[in-house]
Amino acid sequence: MAVPKRKTSPSRRGMRRAHDRLSAPTYVEDKESGELRRPHHVDLKSGRYKGRKVLEPKGD
Repeated sequence: MAVPKRKTSPSRRGMRRAHDRLSAPTYVEDKESGELRRPHHVDLKSGRYKGRKVLEPKGD
């Protein structure tokens, strides 16, 4: 079994973990409705994706 020869310092451990954080989700403003939506996702209010109607709009 492999065993480390020296203890990993907090600085080195932190540098290794620097990319493990969670990023905030990205939102874009929809061109037609002006609502915020995720990129590359269907707008649930209008049911449109890339200018085409792909779903029935969500009823309120």
